[in-house]
Amino acid sequence: MAKYILFDTETTGIADDDRVIQVGAMIVDSKGSVEVHDELCSSDQAIKLEAMEVHGITPELLIGKSKFTDTNFYKALLSLNTPDNFLIAHNMPFDMGMIKKEGFESNLQIIDTLRCARHLLKDSPYHRLQYFRYSLELYKIEAAEAKKHNIVIKAHDAIGDVLVMKLLLSKLVERVKAEYAGVNPMLKLVELSNTPIFIETFKFGKHKDKKIVDVCDQDIGYINWMQKNMDLDEDMKYTLDKIMGA
Repeated sequence: MAKYILFDTETTGIADDDRVIQVGAMIVDSKGSVEVHDELCSSDQAIKLEAMEVHGITPELLIGKSKFTDTNFYKALLSLNTPDNFLIAHNMPFDMGMIKKEGFESNLQIIDTLRCARHLLKDSPYHRLQYFRYSLELYKIEAAEAKKHNIVIKAHDAIGDVLVMKLLLSKLVERVKAEYAGVNPMLKLVELSNTPIFIETFKFGKHKDKKIVDVCDQDIGYINWMQKNMDLDEDMKYTLDKIMGA
């Protein structure tokens, strides 16, 4: 029976030397059984103030905590690390990058709910998890789901975000069933997760809401600056490469 591992990390920051300090996960099977993990973990890397501002995790909270590789979640992840199972995150490249720093190499099938949402919820102006929490009215049903699993929901808290992601995943499965009749929805989400998507408009910066193709024609200096100085996600890199003919 396949297992679906939904997880999220909070970290000391977003630089190359940053590390995981909290992991939240829900491990689900096809019968609806759910195993919850909500663990803080210590790190030799200091927590950046900008990271504390987001997730509220201070050094004092990590005193006496295990390293990430000693958490119950990591042990469970290793035991399930086969192609029969699925690893699921919102913005997978970030979270996968973080656990790879801890030595994890995945043999799992990968679902990125962020990229899947870009494919399946194209009309949404934004694809952030907390945006979907409200735009899809997930907040109306999250309390009952949280109570069922003894989860406290907070924005930018790993386990709270995982719970919202689980509800978003259900919406994505519904959309796959509506648009791709007769296919296995989870396998379709894996396929979509591996398929880059062309982004039509900027969602940030001085050219917010403008078509990216127009900005490439009118302000190539900004595009060059962005490519040099910003950590662009794979879809933005794909979009710019398509426009620039790379």
